[in-house]
Amino acid sequence: MKMGVTVYLDTILVPLSVFLTVGYHAYLWHNFKNKPPLTTIGANTARRRMWFLGIEEGDDKKTMLAVQSMRNTQMMTILAASVAVILNLSLAAMTNNIYNASHLLSNTFFGLQSSRSLALKYGSASLFLLTSFLCNSMALGFFNEANFLINVRAEFSPPGYVQAMMERGFMLALVGIRLLYITFPLLLWMLGPVPVALSSVALVRVLYELDFAGNTIKEKLSTNCSIS
Repeated sequence: MKMGVTVYLDTILVPLSVFLTVGYHAYLWHNFKNKPPLTTIGANTARRRMWFLGIEEGDDKKTMLAVQSMRNTQMMTILAASVAVILNLSLAAMTNNIYNASHLLSNTFFGLQSSRSLALKYGSASLFLLTSFLCNSMALGFFNEANFLINVRAEFSPPGYVQAMMERGFMLALVGIRLLYITFPLLLWMLGPVPVALSSVALVRVLYELDFAGNTIKEKLSTNCSIS
């Protein structure tokens, strides 16, 4: 009976958590492609385009400010890539320790603790971390190229090429940081399926507040107006 409950928790809660997270990001991508102003990502993309047009029409001071802004973005991307690598290395050591102490985690709350289940938990989290590192590394490459080409005259680069490089870098950095966010519920899978479900719900709630900040503000304003 106890083994059946443990298997039930792992086979139901974990897939539901993954489906919730993937479904939310599919909904976000749909809104970003069809209704960009409703999402924070779409609004930021439009602002970057206007910002880049201002740089092309500006003077050397604006160009220097653009380079400094790109460097700040590069530092954030480097930090995300470093965190992904450090977490992946720490995860390997933690998985080994959990396997050696699996007899202490025999409670139903912690879920399955067999060698295969631990390998699945480690493999899934490690895959997301390595993919996050790859995306952030590729984003740095695009940022470096855009950072260099900003200082080059327009006749030495095709029209829109620099902006395309910059947008690809921002998109890859966004994917990398999102994969890093999704990894945290998977890391909690080491402690059982219940923390995965709870953390996934909390993650989706927080991301919704960030990704649809404009809608949230409008809802709060309309609620305050109706109350008053």
